[in-house]
Amino acid sequence: MDLNVDQIEVKKLTQEDLSVFKSLIQLFNIVFEEDETAVGSEMKLFELLSNNSFVAMAAFHENEIVGGLTAYELPLYYSDNSEIFLYDLAVKPEYQRMGIGKSLIRNLREYCLQNGINEFFVFAHEEDAHAVEFYRSTGGKSERVVNFLYTVAIAKQ
Repeated sequence: MDLNVDQIEVKKLTQEDLSVFKSLIQLFNIVFEEDETAVGSEMKLFELLSNNSFVAMAAFHENEIVGGLTAYELPLYYSDNSEIFLYDLAVKPEYQRMGIGKSLIRNLREYCLQNGINEFFVFAHEEDAHAVEFYRSTGGKSERVVNFLYTVAIAKQ
């Protein structure tokens, strides 16, 4: 497929875009090889889209969602600023390596500039060479960290 990145429209989603957000989550599930039916309740998704600390952006080509991202604003306590944690970024496989991911990063950078946010960060699994290469190619600087994950068991009632 021959695609010019200028043909891509990136839109920040709002609570009016609930169905688009659900489609974006389905795209994430496909790209990340997760259960395609895994999606929160409509009420939870609407809450997220209504939250000023949550950012969802979708990339469209001819009215089709071809990629997107989600991110969270994290207020800092040691300054008056915030940082953005880029949680998910995905592009449909048939649209990868066409500049859509880079366009999403540019749009997130612009969002940060407009909102006085100086930094954003993302985690990438070291073994995911494609993701590591992508984030480096978009100007990200890697840091060596060890991520600790805690699973909290919640008793079913």
